[in-house]
Amino acid sequence: MKNVETFVKQSVDDKFYCQNEREDVAVGEEAWEEFGCILWDLAASKTHAEFMVENFALEVLLATLMVSKSARITEINLGIIGNLACHDVSRKKITTTDGLIGAVLQQLFLDDTACLCEACRLITLFLPSNECGFLAEALQPEHILSRILWIVENTLNIQLLEKSINLLLAIAQSKQDVVAILLPPLIKLGLPRSLVDLLSVEISKLTPEERSPERYSILDLILQTVEALSVIDDYSQEICSNKELFQLLVQLIKHPDKAEFANSCVTASVLTANILTDVTDLALEISQDTLFLEGLLGVFPFASDDTEARSAIWSILARLLVRIQKTDPSNLHQHVSVLTSTSEVVEDELLIYDVDDSSEDHRSSTKLTARTFALNGIVEILSRWRTLDDRMKGTLSMEGCYVNEGEVDKMLHYCYKYTNK
Repeated sequence: MKNVETFVKQSVDDKFYCQNEREDVAVGEEAWEEFGCILWDLAASKTHAEFMVENFALEVLLATLMVSKSARITEINLGIIGNLACHDVSRKKITTTDGLIGAVLQQLFLDDTACLCEACRLITLFLPSNECGFLAEALQPEHILSRILWIVENTLNIQLLEKSINLLLAIAQSKQDVVAILLPPLIKLGLPRSLVDLLSVEISKLTPEERSPERYSILDLILQTVEALSVIDDYSQEICSNKELFQLLVQLIKHPDKAEFANSCVTASVLTANILTDVTDLALEISQDTLFLEGLLGVFPFASDDTEARSAIWSILARLLVRIQKTDPSNLHQHVSVLTSTSEVVEDELLIYDVDDSSEDHRSSTKLTARTFALNGIVEILSRWRTLDDRMKGTLSMEGCYVNEGEVDKMLHYCYKYTNK
């Protein structure tokens, strides 16, 4: 380690910046890259990280950041500091090394993708830590936040897009004092608009021709960031009142091939439930959309291990079914067709809830109320359908919305069973 440190110092002092000795510069950079990558790996270990900061590695890295003209060397520097930021002792030392955080933030204005990825990663690692307040104050200047948004809005590199959106998510999920410092200026700079635009682009790429698995994580990060904003009191109204956002969420939930990006559909369902809680009138707009009902029920299997998401789906269903009960016979028949065609999905979900109900806390929770309201809504709709004239049912079934009366009776049976538990 001492030899590596000495080498780095000598490289900075004697090799990199001898502008008249280009071959020496190239050799120095190549050697520094080799040893720098060793340090990068070593910094992932807590013991090695502490040894490094005790032996002035941060001072060396700061000096290199300030004078290096090599993008690769800058990337390695940021990568080493990023790994050091994973450990409490070395992370605290980073904040007390005068000028280091400022030098890191200055790298956000580079045009090199790899350097920007490492800079975003490093900042993101700091935000959940006890040192986040120090970083938030350094990030606060408008030109820095504007640059972060510019990167998010303009990069064509998938890895950088993922890293930069993850940074925004980390800010939205930070401690209250960090949120209070960074979110107001970001909102003022147009963060909600940027997120909706990004979401629109990613959803537009879900066609069979453009679909790319490497973009699914980006879609999910965008939705998580919007969801995080939607539950913060000061910003929930701006998120929930965005009509374009709501339409995009509906479009995503209705997507017929959601298995590949199921996590995003689950997050979209939670976000939709949050929006409908704040803007209840929107439920009327989607209550007659049978494709949305079918798509929403289709999310259940992907949320089997997420109690919050399943409760959100039941909440949406409860709001929709109240309005469906008042629809005309033709629409009623279409909705019954959707419900019965997905009856196995609903029954499986109820079996999962049956296991969850063994918890006394769960039985008394308000989350169970949404499920009860939704099941009562299904019972009302199916019961009303049974009163329709048989000839009308036959005609409607011949028009393409077939309903199996046996499935209706079966669904009524288990809905009654679970509403009376």
